[in-house]
Amino acid sequence: MSFRRIALLALLVLLPALPVVLAIGRSSGGSAQRWVIAYTPHNEQIRSEFGRGFAEWHQRNYGEIAKVVWNAPGGASDIRRILQANAEASLRDGRPIGGNADIVFGGGSWEFAQLKREVTVEVAGEKRAGRILESPGFEPAWLEGVYGENSIGGERLYDPDGCWFGTALSAFGIVYNRDMLLRLGLKEPVQWEDLANARYHGALTMVNPSQSASITTALEAILERVGWERGWQIIRRMSANARSIASSAPKVSMDVASGDSAAGPTIDFYGRFQAQAILAAGGGDRVGYIDPKGETVVDSDPVALLAGAPNRETAVRFIQFTLSDEGQALWQFRARRRDDGGLGPHEFELRRLPILRSFIAAHSADFVDRVDPFTLATAVPDPDRNARALIAPVFNALCADRRDELARAWRAIRTHPAYPRDRAMVTANDVGDPGLKAMLEAFDAMPAVEGPGGARHDLGDRQGRAAVRDGWMRGGWKDAGLWPTGASGADELRMRLGEFFRGKYAQVSGSDA
Repeated sequence: MSFRRIALLALLVLLPALPVVLAIGRSSGGSAQRWVIAYTPHNEQIRSEFGRGFAEWHQRNYGEIAKVVWNAPGGASDIRRILQANAEASLRDGRPIGGNADIVFGGGSWEFAQLKREVTVEVAGEKRAGRILESPGFEPAWLEGVYGENSIGGERLYDPDGCWFGTALSAFGIVYNRDMLLRLGLKEPVQWEDLANARYHGALTMVNPSQSASITTALEAILERVGWERGWQIIRRMSANARSIASSAPKVSMDVASGDSAAGPTIDFYGRFQAQAILAAGGGDRVGYIDPKGETVVDSDPVALLAGAPNRETAVRFIQFTLSDEGQALWQFRARRRDDGGLGPHEFELRRLPILRSFIAAHSADFVDRVDPFTLATAVPDPDRNARALIAPVFNALCADRRDELARAWRAIRTHPAYPRDRAMVTANDVGDPGLKAMLEAFDAMPAVEGPGGARHDLGDRQGRAAVRDGWMRGGWKDAGLWPTGASGADELRMRLGEFFRGKYAQVSGSDA
C-alpha cells in the first residue's frame, strides 16, 4: 500500500476526533455548557442559522447553554466515507464504533440509507459487525403526530426503524441565467429536454454524479420520469453541451450566477439561494430556478444520531429542535434582521422547503417561496431500483472520461446540414436524412454487457440492468473470469463501457477509434 493511501486512511480515521478536541478546549473556561458535535455538508448560512436557533431554543426550554460544533469536511458522500472508514477501523481494533461525534445533519435519504446498513470486517477469520447510526428511541405515535403519513411522492419522510429523520425536503430542477438565455436566443427552460437543445452548446455546467449524491438523484429523476432510453438521450446531449463537468453540486448555480453558464441541473435550494443572493446584492432577477413539472423527485434531507454519541441527550434534543416550529421556520421564513422573539432566521434566507405538513399548512403564507412540496411530488409509477447504481459508471464512460470524443461526435451531428434547428431535442426518429439518422442512432447507442457463459445483458432492459448491477457492480461475478483477479468489477465495467462509447463516437465523427 502506498504512503499516500496510508496517509489518506489515517486522515479519515483521525478527522472525526478534531471536533471533540475543539469542544473540550472551548468548554474548559469553567462554565457548564452542553455541546452537539455535528457532521454536515450544509453551507455556512445553514450552520449559522441552526447553530444560533438551537442555542436559543435550548436555553428557553432547558435553561442551559447549548452550542453546536460543526465539522464540514465535504459533501454527504465524503462524510459517509469518513464515517464508514472510521467504523471499519474501530471494528478491526476491537473498539466500539463512534464516540467522536453526535449527529449527521444533511444529505439525501440515499446516503442515510447507506449509513444505516451494518458495517462488517473480517479479522483473522472472525467476522465483526456494528452500526454507524443509532435510534434515539422516539415513540412511533410521536413521529406520526409530527410527520403525519410517512410518504411523499412514494419516498419516505423518515426511516421506519427510527434511524434517520427528514428535516427538510429537496427537489431537483434547473437553474438558469436570463441574460445568457437572451444572448443565446433561448426561452426559459421548463423541462429537462430543453437543455438538450444544440444552441446550449458550451453554455451548460454539469456535475459528475460519482462525486455528488444529489446530482445522482437529479439524473435518476430524469431516468425514472422520462424513461431509461429517453433519459440517457437527454443526459448525453446535456453533457455534450456542457462547458465543464464540476465535482460539486453548488458549482452549477455559481457558474450560472456569474454568467459562465446559461443553465444546469441543481438542487432546488442552491438555485433559489443563488437567485436570492443576486437579488439582494442589487443584481436583479437574472437568475431563475424551476422544478420541471412532472419530471422531478422530492427527497428528504435527514438528521441522524451517531452510535456512541458523547453528548447523546443534547444530540437528541437537536433532532427534536429541527422538527419544531422554530427549526422548520428557519428553512423558509424571511430573515428578521433582529431578535424580536419571532420565528425565522436572523440573517440568511435559506430558501429550503420544510418537511412537516402541519407547519406548511399553518405557515405557508409566510414562506419566501410559495411552494407546497406535497403537491409538487408525485410517485414514480414503477420505479427501477437498479438504475441508480449504474448512473455514475455510465455517465463517466460516455462523458466524463471522453469529453473530446463526445464533443467531436456532437459537433458532427449539430453542424450536419439536415439537423433541425427549430427543435430542442432531436433523435434519429425526428430526421429523414439517412446519414444523419445513422449518426444519431450511433450517438445514442447503449451496449449489451458481457455476463458469465458468454451471455449478454442489455442495459436498456430492467432485468439486464439488475444483472449487471449485481454481477459487475456488487461483485457477484467476481469468480466468473470476466475481469482480472484482484481488480474492481465496477472499474472494469466503466472501462468496457468506455470502449464501446469511444467506438460509437468515432463512427459518428468519422475519426479513428
